[in-house]
Amino acid sequence: MTVHDLCEKVRAVNATGKYKADWNSLCAHPAPQWFRRSKFGIFIHWGVFSVPAAFSEWYPRHMYREGSPEHEDFRRRFGDMKHFGYKDLIPMFTAPNFDAEAWMRLFREAGARYVTPVAEHHDGFQMYRSELSRWNSAEMGPKRDVLGELKAAAEREGLILCASSHRAEHYWFMNGGRTFDSDVNDPAYDDFYGPAIYNDDLKDPGPKNMYSVGIRSPRMREHLDNWLARCAELIDNYRPAMLYFDWWIANEAFRPYLKELAAYYYNRAEEWGTEVTICYKHNTFPLDAATFDVERGQLSGIRMRPWQTDTAIAVNSWCYTQNNIFKRAQDIVADLVDIVSKNGNLMLNVGPRADGTICEEEANVLRAVGEWMRFNGEAIYDTLPWKVFGEGPTKIADGQFTDTARGAFTAQDIRYTCKGDALYIFVLHAANGIREIALRTLAEGEQQAGEAVLAESAVVLGDPDNAVTILPGKDAMRLTLARPVVSEYPVCIRMRIK
Repeated sequence: MTVHDLCEKVRAVNATGKYKADWNSLCAHPAPQWFRRSKFGIFIHWGVFSVPAAFSEWYPRHMYREGSPEHEDFRRRFGDMKHFGYKDLIPMFTAPNFDAEAWMRLFREAGARYVTPVAEHHDGFQMYRSELSRWNSAEMGPKRDVLGELKAAAEREGLILCASSHRAEHYWFMNGGRTFDSDVNDPAYDDFYGPAIYNDDLKDPGPKNMYSVGIRSPRMREHLDNWLARCAELIDNYRPAMLYFDWWIANEAFRPYLKELAAYYYNRAEEWGTEVTICYKHNTFPLDAATFDVERGQLSGIRMRPWQTDTAIAVNSWCYTQNNIFKRAQDIVADLVDIVSKNGNLMLNVGPRADGTICEEEANVLRAVGEWMRFNGEAIYDTLPWKVFGEGPTKIADGQFTDTARGAFTAQDIRYTCKGDALYIFVLHAANGIREIALRTLAEGEQQAGEAVLAESAVVLGDPDNAVTILPGKDAMRLTLARPVVSEYPVCIRMRIK
């Protein structure tokens, strides 16, 4: 099908479907139960940008910015960019060791419930079979339908397949190549690099004013139609349970297209009898129309509607680079607990090498998270936030790009989740050993922060023979363990309520 055909299909489906392309209708769409229950997913940044294995997944933008380190790196390694550009890295992206089954086994072992591959990043190379562009993984590079293989493998492992589209940002992503004699200006490759619009609003390394480029900008209408068509093709051919978008769909010109896309996605899911959601950033959607996402950050309190944090194991990049710096598994687990206590999900990114293998540093982190989840998963999956998310001295700032900015959690930092007659109590820091725990939120009588509970019994998850004594009190409920617990990871106690 063509771009025109798919855009017409979107409008035809919405004309007769339950959901209409207006916010009132879209706000009636419920958050999926699978998303509420899953709590933990995997994000995958893998593509042609993995070939240089340098800087970050924004290499293809910055290599076309004269004077940038990426520009100098590319010229040193590959030569004159008039004759050899980003497109010429595609034949190097053969992915000889890509094994979708092995990836999904690892992700299941990590305790993930859903998986979100980047189907198309800002570079415009589709990691799936497409009728809309020849620049896709089925026709070039690996010559494999990567997303299709991942979907089949995920389903065999009992994981839910989602997809991420960053097509919106392609409008300007390689526009630095317009400013000098590069292959971006060769008409033979306009179907890949185009539109690559360059103007004052879009000249910064990362355009910050997402509202400034209006629909009258050159080729914007063409780009918007193409974006809608690619999203519809992705929905129809792969039926992802979640669509994740990066920030530039918040551009004002996307507003009518977002409504059409969301209505189409929700209507198609109604036809298929499946639950779906859209993840967005900033103020792109109204509160109830989709699922709010915080990139590399968290929230300071409970959000009534389910939300998500997406972050990466690597601190400095979403894709694999030779200089990646990796987070510790225990810190990721502590963040997972904090996020889940506030009604959120954690989507944790891995960046495979260009050859299709996952580096040992990331694989080891995933296995360590999975080992913790094996004993503590009941306090994460299928849970709800309690009346308060927790207590303790460490403050979490609202907003994105804060995940490495906060102080370390302490033994006084407590988080709660609940399920049925169980209240789960997490001590976020136990490296120095814990034996006595004061829960001020559970003090008897009226409390500003919470209220008392009638506790029947308590047990340490993963250490059931370690008896727990419960002592209610006016200032705090105190738990005393028969023997100290020392752990680099959060410790969870399941309390049964009478």
